[in-house]
Amino acid sequence: MNPEELQDELRSEYNFDFSKAVRGKYYKQYLESSNVVVLEPDVAAAFQNAEAVNQALRAMLQFAKQTSSLTNRSSAPAQ
Repeated sequence: MNPEELQDELRSEYNFDFSKAVRGKYYKQYLESSNVVVLEPDVAAAFQNAEAVNQALRAMLQFAKQTSSLTNRSSAPAQ
């Protein structure tokens, strides 16, 4: 095929002028919306997978909720 016969098959909506691109334009927004947590190696060794970590954290949250309600009741002034 001649180079003259070759035709750009890319649709016009996909033609992008990268000279006008802004590096890291959405980087800060991405970081603010990201919730990835990296465990220290000794903590990660205690769990088999991500689901085990999530189960343990849910149990801790439930425990904290239960114990805080006990503490709130016991510290209320007697009537």
